[in-house]
Amino acid sequence: MKVFCGRANPTTGSVEWLAEDENYDYHQEIARSCYADMLHDKDRNLKYYQGIRAAVSRVKERGEKAIVLDIGTGTGLLSMMAVTAGADFCYAIEVFTPMAIAAVKIVEKNGFSDKIKVINKHSTEVTVGPDGDMQCRANILITELFDTELIGEGALPSYEHAHKYLVQEGCEAVPHRARVYAQLVESKRMWSWNKLFPVHVQAEDDEKIIVFPSEIENCPGVPSVYDIQLNQVPRSDFTVLSDVMTMFSVDFSKQVNSSSTYYTAKLDPIKSGMAQVILSWWDVDMDPSGMIKCTMAPYWVQPTSNDVQWRDHWMQCVYFLPNEEPVLQGENVYLTAYRDEYSVWYKLQKARFFIFYFRNEEDKKDAYVGSPLCSCQAHLLWNRPRFGELNDQNRTNQYIQALMTVLEKDSICLCISDGSLLPLLAQYLGAEQVFTVENSAVSHCLMEKVSVLIGEPFFTTSLLPWHNLYFLYARTAVAAHLTNGVTVLPQSASLYMMVVEFKDLWRIRSPCGTCEGFDVHIMDDMIKNSLNFRESKEAEPHPLWEYPCKSLSDPQEVMTFDFRLTVPQQTLSTDGSVNLLRTGKSHGAVLWMEYHLTADISVSTGLVQISDEKGSCKWNPHCKQAVYFFSSALEPETLTDLPSAITYAINFNPKTGEIAMSFKPLS
Repeated sequence: MKVFCGRANPTTGSVEWLAEDENYDYHQEIARSCYADMLHDKDRNLKYYQGIRAAVSRVKERGEKAIVLDIGTGTGLLSMMAVTAGADFCYAIEVFTPMAIAAVKIVEKNGFSDKIKVINKHSTEVTVGPDGDMQCRANILITELFDTELIGEGALPSYEHAHKYLVQEGCEAVPHRARVYAQLVESKRMWSWNKLFPVHVQAEDDEKIIVFPSEIENCPGVPSVYDIQLNQVPRSDFTVLSDVMTMFSVDFSKQVNSSSTYYTAKLDPIKSGMAQVILSWWDVDMDPSGMIKCTMAPYWVQPTSNDVQWRDHWMQCVYFLPNEEPVLQGENVYLTAYRDEYSVWYKLQKARFFIFYFRNEEDKKDAYVGSPLCSCQAHLLWNRPRFGELNDQNRTNQYIQALMTVLEKDSICLCISDGSLLPLLAQYLGAEQVFTVENSAVSHCLMEKVSVLIGEPFFTTSLLPWHNLYFLYARTAVAAHLTNGVTVLPQSASLYMMVVEFKDLWRIRSPCGTCEGFDVHIMDDMIKNSLNFRESKEAEPHPLWEYPCKSLSDPQEVMTFDFRLTVPQQTLSTDGSVNLLRTGKSHGAVLWMEYHLTADISVSTGLVQISDEKGSCKWNPHCKQAVYFFSSALEPETLTDLPSAITYAINFNPKTGEIAMSFKPLS
């Protein structure tokens, strides 16, 4: 059966009604899931298996039957581990219906149907009793409910409910406990993801500085964590101001309280500096003794480890303090972590304020501080990479140079971009009048004929690089308001493509086959089927500065869009081949846009440079690039014969604004 779905087209700006299969949302979620990534995480799998064996052994040593509750079972992997370790029975709960169906098949395929019952419900809906989903309460609780922030997927309320209704008091838990760590740092780069810096405008012999309103400077921002691969941030990008501190821990074998609360730790700065950012991660002990540990700690915290486990389903957290504040080495400072059911935020206090604030126990009861609220609107409009992009003075200088090239004293400018600094720059550089419209108002009637049309282009609705071609559609919509000889900046854009080998990112799309001895081909087939449903014909956005890769080909310009003209009437098509210059596994093609501001000045949203003969790539850190995974990434056996070239066919449909592509290896 088909259902009609409303969708705002990010490229054309129109609202479309599309006929989709009724299971389209399921297929999207499966295709974009992290199930394969988790199963490729050998460190995670091994530690869980060790912890499960130990828990089952402890129960058996007490002369009890081992009854397991596995919340969020996914493929059923942890339940199968438990039965193999000697558990008498497992209740495996999975709320996502397609995954629950797959888990039933995987459990049956591996011969565990008589000892594992898959329950397709949310754990809070599960009943216990003779006629219930579970015959009795479990004495072993196994879960994998964690995200990068630990609690963001609702782990705490799920544990709270499970202890009240689904497991025995004093049950064994795998993991047994979790600890959340924090480290105070100063980092201009990371702080640029949270606040707007003054903009320096060098015009002729005069330098002007754009300073933003105090409302933006003093705004506490938003509480949302910025989860990134901290292992890709060089040590030169931040200064450590404190040792690593344990902020709080959760014992999963006991009753858990999900109510909002806070935890305070005394912090002794090891270096003077500007306190700006809290870096955070967590680890879990799989057993009560803490001998079996799985950690998310970044590379500088575990320097003795030769190879830090790569994983994308759990990363590290960057939290921003409400305002930067100087700290001195040796002074007494207190760091407080506040949390509700799903999120964490931090506040730093000097000792004198802290002691005054917490004069007695009654004060402590009222010390919980609600999550910060953005008062300047900027944090609601722009995401973290966008802040970094606007704070990139080198990038801004390129736009300044380009504007100085095209602006005249009588220029009437129209800027079409979301939350752009270009109108301010154009005004500072002497334009007579500057109009600006956001993407929801490009049909707004203008009082003047526009002689200069400018844009970055940047639009908040864009996910893939070519979605910012909305600028071309907006330019067409306001064509009647433009002078005959209108200057357009950027004047054109080029779509670039390059074949790469990823160090790790390929794992998120690669089949698992067997995991710790269990056959999970059914899950592989389910993901492949969902990818073939539609997603495999599309690229997906990834911030490649976080995911190292090696270029196997030179970057190749494959399509150009002229913004001096209106939207073309006919489909733009191109095909060809790209030679592979380096040996390696062709995991996919990376695509990005390069904007030609003028004939001599261009800005790339993708590749910045290929840094060495090995093909190491440096990517624009403020933008997501498009990754099209080849079938070889999904079928590793096809990588045995390395191709010498990759052929491609790329089509741009101006009616839909969509880019379709296909790739094929050549021997």
